[in-house]
Formats: sequence, structure tokens, C-alpha cells
Amino acid sequence: MYIEQAYKGNNAWWRVVITTFLTAGIFLANFVAYFMMSKEQVEAVYKSMSEIPNNWSLIINLSPFIFLLGLLFLLVRNLHERSVLSLTTSRNSIDFKRIFFSFSLVVLLTILVFVGTYFMDHSNIVCNFNPVKFSILLLISILLFPFQIGFEEYLFRGYLLQQIGIIVKNRWFPLLFTSLVFGLFHSANPEVAQMGYGVMVFYIGTGLLLGIMTLMDESVELALGFHLANNLMAALLITSDYSAIHTDALFKYSGVENTTDTLNEMLVSIAIVYPIILYIFAKRYSWTNWKAKLTGKIQFSNLKTSNQTQQNA
Repeated sequence: MYIEQAYKGNNAWWRVVITTFLTAGIFLANFVAYFMMSKEQVEAVYKSMSEIPNNWSLIINLSPFIFLLGLLFLLVRNLHERSVLSLTTSRNSIDFKRIFFSFSLVVLLTILVFVGTYFMDHSNIVCNFNPVKFSILLLISILLFPFQIGFEEYLFRGYLLQQIGIIVKNRWFPLLFTSLVFGLFHSANPEVAQMGYGVMVFYIGTGLLLGIMTLMDESVELALGFHLANNLMAALLITSDYSAIHTDALFKYSGVENTTDTLNEMLVSIAIVYPIILYIFAKRYSWTNWKAKLTGKIQFSNLKTSNQTQQNA
């Protein structure tokens, strides 16, 4: 039982407050600062960020997550007195095959969608390939993106999902709450300012998808693979002037952003592509009891029963 894994640790309220404040504080501070600034100040910040060389900008944006992920693991182990394994899965060990399968599936689907889009209309897609710059980008991405997506998944689908779950004693509220917060904490991204808050539907929808994966599979493994593939493809495949982070990707979108078309594409992803991904996972991993796993009650006795079953097995 994934959420019940939190019962394995010390969940005194002050420990939860400290861990949440120290780890999620960077998102909260960014969120507050964004809404306190005027439109002119926000534009000035985005302009100054765009003037930094792409690869250096990526390093600056991703490096803090090395410290944050390490801090989260440290607090879980020492302050909450439980293992990182309990933050990862309800099984007896981490299944790296699940991470790899999820990663491979999303990479394949992303490339197929891009190729299809390119052949239908590539008038605004230009080749941006620079061997040296792309090689550096690839190295930076492989080294740093795992820390960024690892921190976000272990924080939102791991720590917060579990801690909120054992507080409210159900599964549906932490699922919806962490998805909403995950989306809101991305509201300071440049593409939101460029295209409006309708983009938030995509972020919240993605958070919901990752949360469903986590609860149905009893682990964050599939979410880790999905998130890593998504962010790597966003950095390596195609970039644009309104992307969250500008990169020296293989291709660049050179046209003027059509907000309506972009929002429609995002809605198609949420309404069609995401359910397909869930269907593939459900078939591969034989998911059952959807209602119980997504909306059921949380009880400490569930953990004891689960542990006894694993020991007997």
C-alpha cells in the first residue's frame, strides 16, 4: 500500500512542516515572487534570463535540484526515520525496469508525434542542430535532468502524496491536491505568461496523470520514467522562444505562437494520449481495483496486513 508507507516513519506534525518548508519552499517562493511582480518586472526577468547562453542557463536552472533532492532524502531518512525505498514503492525493492519501460514509451510516442507533425506541416520548424552545442546539451541533460524530475516526483507524488494521505485518511484528496499544486507551481514558467493561464490545464492534467500512475502502480517508478522522458525530449528535440528553458535542441519552432492551436494540442494530449498511456500501463502491469486505489480510505491496519502478506510470500 503506497500511501501507507508513510506510517513506517515518524510523522510528528513539526517534522512534516520542516520537511515541507525546506523542500517545497523554493516552489512557494518562486510562486509568491511571480505574483508580487508587475508585468514589466516579469518581462524584464524573462529578458535577462534569455540573454544567458542556453547551456549555462540550463545548468543554472537545474543545478539547485541536486541539493534539493539530496535534502529531501536526508530529511526523510533522518528526520522521519524511514527509508527512501518507502518513498519510492510499496514493493520490497525498486523496479528499474518499470522506469525504463515508462521512459522508452514516452520517448517513442513523443518522436512519433513529432515526426507526424513535421511531415504534415514543417513550415515553422527549422533545423537548429549544432554538433558541439548539442553534445554539451545532451551531456548536461543526462547529468542534471534526473535530479530535477527526481526531486519533483519524490516531493509531489512521493512525500506530499503520502503525508497528506495519512492526514486526511483517503486517496482522492491527496491525488487532486498534489496535482493542483504541481500545476500552480509551474505558473511562473514563461509559456504561461506568453499563452495565458489556460496552459495550467496541461500542467494540472499532467500532475493528475502522474498521480494516477503512482497510486495504481503503488510506486513512483512509472512517473519517474514518464517525467524524465518528457523533460529530456522537451530539451533535446525542439525549442522555441517561449519555452520554459531555451536550449540548443535539434529543431526550433520559428513561427508566431498560436495560443488557440497550442491549447488544443495540450487538450488532445490530456484527453487522448494520456488515457492511451494509462491503458498500456494498466494492461502491462495488470492494474485492478481502480476505485479502491484512487479513492479508498487510508488505514494503518492496511500497512500491517500488507507487510504480513509480503512476509508470508
